[in-house]
Amino acid sequence: MKIALIAHDEKKELMVQFCIAYCGILSKYSICATGTTGRLVSEATGLKIERFLSGAQGGGQQIAARISLEEIDMLLFFRDSLNPKPHERNDMNLLRLCDMRNIPVATNIATAEMLVRGLERGDLDWRNILK
Repeated sequence: MKIALIAHDEKKELMVQFCIAYCGILSKYSICATGTTGRLVSEATGLKIERFLSGAQGGGQQIAARISLEEIDMLLFFRDSLNPKPHERNDMNLLRLCDMRNIPVATNIATAEMLVRGLERGDLDWRNILK
């Protein structure tokens, strides 16, 4: 199972803290992330993370392409919904693609915690059966 991480600038520290808290679970899976988010999480946790470009440079689109190829099984995307982003259209397309491909996605820490705890319990093992 491969988990993708994306965090808007205002949510990067929250993503780092989340990954520190759940490092034990996350370490059992392959993780990829947009550039800066991946670097920050890797430095804080020691997790091995495949890093793409930063979000503003197309990292989210690279993750979207991997979702299209069914190479990503879960997306944790901590969004700042208060401040509009210049690439918000790409973010919406990414979320739409997750809906189309039945990719579990969390856009806030509460849902992310549910998904990660579900991973620990085996609630998402059905994704492996589909492959």
